[in-house]
Amino acid sequence: MSITKVTGNTHGLKPKQLRDLDRLAQRKCVPEEIVGREIARSLATLSTELNRQIGLLVHRSGRIETVIVGDYDRITIPALAHVGTSGGRLRGLRCVHTVLHANAAVSEEDIMDLACLRLDLMAVLTLRDGLPDLLHVVHLIPQQVNGRDWSTLEPFHPANQQLSCIELIEALEEEFVRARPVHEVDQGKDRAILVSVTTSSRAEAEDAMTELVELARSAGVEVLAQVIQRRKQLHPRFILGRGKLMEIVLMSLRLGANLLLFDQELSPSQIRSVTDHTDLRVIDRTQLILDIFASRARSREGKLQIEMAQLKYMLPKLTTRDDALSRLTGGIGARGPGETRLEVDKRRINDRISRLNKELKAVGDQRYYRRTRRRKRDVPVISLVGYTNAGKSTLLNTLTKSEIHAEDQLFATLDPTSRRLRFPQDMEVIITDTVGFIRHLPADLLKAFESTLEELFEADLLLHVIDVANPSWRQQVTVVERILADLELDDIPCLKVLNKTDRLSPEDRLQLSLSEEGVGISALHPDTLEPLLLRAQEILQGVLQKRGAMVWDQSELLQEEEGSEG
Repeated sequence: MSITKVTGNTHGLKPKQLRDLDRLAQRKCVPEEIVGREIARSLATLSTELNRQIGLLVHRSGRIETVIVGDYDRITIPALAHVGTSGGRLRGLRCVHTVLHANAAVSEEDIMDLACLRLDLMAVLTLRDGLPDLLHVVHLIPQQVNGRDWSTLEPFHPANQQLSCIELIEALEEEFVRARPVHEVDQGKDRAILVSVTTSSRAEAEDAMTELVELARSAGVEVLAQVIQRRKQLHPRFILGRGKLMEIVLMSLRLGANLLLFDQELSPSQIRSVTDHTDLRVIDRTQLILDIFASRARSREGKLQIEMAQLKYMLPKLTTRDDALSRLTGGIGARGPGETRLEVDKRRINDRISRLNKELKAVGDQRYYRRTRRRKRDVPVISLVGYTNAGKSTLLNTLTKSEIHAEDQLFATLDPTSRRLRFPQDMEVIITDTVGFIRHLPADLLKAFESTLEELFEADLLLHVIDVANPSWRQQVTVVERILADLELDDIPCLKVLNKTDRLSPEDRLQLSLSEEGVGISALHPDTLEPLLLRAQEILQGVLQKRGAMVWDQSELLQEEEGSEG
């Protein structure tokens, strides 16, 4: 049982008025009534005396959970995290508040609170001469009627309530359950509505949404619906419009969703603004990618890198808290709240980031030592790069007859893997697989994988694996090339490998071969790889010859300098 309390704009109230509000909070309504006649009279009297709106959050049992003191023209419902849903999909609470305007009734903000907080009912009590006048009641409905997801009852006086409040709410919940699609029960699986708010074209937004669906599938999230909203500019507070947010929350109520997944990266204030208007969990694309990486990392280095990226992502998202959990300090000049819990959390995260930096540096030194030994043996290195799920791990398995984990999912493999490969003309190389790229790859994640990506700097040849069966493969090529340029790797020889050509029509395969954009293969079929090996060997031989000529020129220059000194 939660503790009843008075909250809101209590500034400037007299002690007697505060006591009257507290006594109101201790009263109890009849469960069958939306609000009793006597409680409505007390509500009207206090609201008139204070010249402020006053609201009640009433539990289905009739217990008054909270008394809310507002301003002249509005009330603000506090966070309801401590109150769970009761008996179904609705919140288990109804809100009753006064209005002081003449002829006022249910406002758009009331509808927003009703929908986003999943309240049982929203009731507005109008006043006349300081006494209760009419009660205006609105509730949610499972199916839209005339484009609206809510229905309004005929206004009535609190002393003349004909309907049973409990029977109405239970009937509504039965309708919600009946209208809700049947989903397979899976206890640890999230059910999400995907949201994309963009200023770009519809086609680009749909491509981005398709990729977000694949990311959600890779994370084990069940996608219930997809919402795309195009705007001239993003809303600075909600990122999407308030009306669209209300529509999405009502959709989540009908579909049984428990997660909102945004394609855009949300600022800390935007996350707070959205979560303040709904009890759904809210995450963005960056957090989803970090979660996928955390579940896929297997090596110690990979786990350290992911933890580093998650902590850097989390640090600015910490919200302010009150001083209830402060660490009190003692002594002259040191009395007071001391460190707040927020400051303690930030300091601990920064300390952990410092320790992770040291551990990753040690791991990076070990990797550098292994690369040094490899360079001494003068073995050429080939690195596989490309968009995630383009088939890099499958190609490595086929070339080297390995059994590295490969799956038709985004970021199925994260940890770098190296294998030896012998070319047809008796030439041995080392081939490495690295993490796949994706559009808008989080900067903290790219920074965390810096030591892993150092493997690419040692490569003599980059094989850019491209999934040509994907309709957006040209855009994916642009993304990878941009990332390689940002990493200053665009001066390393790069061979485009057009993978999954077996999924193309004969006409598309012919057109692709005539374009000579790269070497066409199917990573699943070894008989298609010989042209790739011959072309890669040809490029490597040219690189090694160039390297040998440079070494020869340097040795000649050194001999000339020694002769001149003699």
